Amino acid sequence: MAEICRRAGISQATYFNWKKKYDGLLPTEMKRLKQLEEENGKLRKLVADLSLDKEMLQDVIRRKL
Repeated sequence: MAEICRRAGISQATYFNWKKKYDGLLPTEMKRLKQLEEENGKLRKLVADLSLDKEMLQDVIRRKL
């Protein structure tokens, strides 16, 4: 296993984490999981951006009062 991981350029820990996460999933399920993870990342970024916008707007309001 160590040699295979070395050739792939990943650690054994990464391999076992991936195996635990994806073992038993059908290709269609893996594709859907990847899509959901990408969407989740985009939504997290959007929430972070909106939170910053909200903070800036609240700061502007506080300065005007």
